[in-house]
Amino acid sequence: MSFTRGRRADGGADGPGAAFEREALACLDSLYGAGLRLTRNPADAEDLVQDTYLKAFRAAHQFRPGTNLKAWLFTILHNTFLNRRRRAGKEPMAVEAEEIERLASDLPGGSPTPEQLLLRETLDADLQAALDGLPDTFRQAVWLRDVEEFSYAEIAAMLDVPIGTVMSRISRGRRLLYERLTAPTAQ
Repeated sequence: MSFTRGRRADGGADGPGAAFEREALACLDSLYGAGLRLTRNPADAEDLVQDTYLKAFRAAHQFRPGTNLKAWLFTILHNTFLNRRRRAGKEPMAVEAEEIERLASDLPGGSPTPEQLLLRETLDADLQAALDGLPDTFRQAVWLRDVEEFSYAEIAAMLDVPIGTVMSRISRGRRLLYERLTAPTAQ
């Protein structure tokens, strides 16, 4: 196999672009988890992650080596999600009666997806329910900090809000989680 200036004869890259690609793809599971938290739908999360990677690879030349690639990818994911949500609010929704009936019949005995099973195994059921019950802004901030372990500054950049807002959302989100987890259950 002969190599020519950063490209292998089989068309694959062996230069800095390949390193970028490897590092970016190593974040796939984390991005999918965040996408699932945002969309609450496995198929939508997959689409969101796919769009994120498409945008990231197209804009790879804009990434500054030495900075946090994972935070950069999460920023793209978050912005893509927000743009989709804005567009969805402006577009009329087309719904077919057969689809509604099929979904309604699947509700009671529908089996969970592999992603849902993994999330259930990863997080205690009570914690999962409490986290899912948080308002989006708090849930997202707590998830990015406590699960994905991003710094406050990275989260602020991802969400495009001041760092004080991030700290406030995390604090309030944690407090709400605590209240939900320690509240006596009705029997």
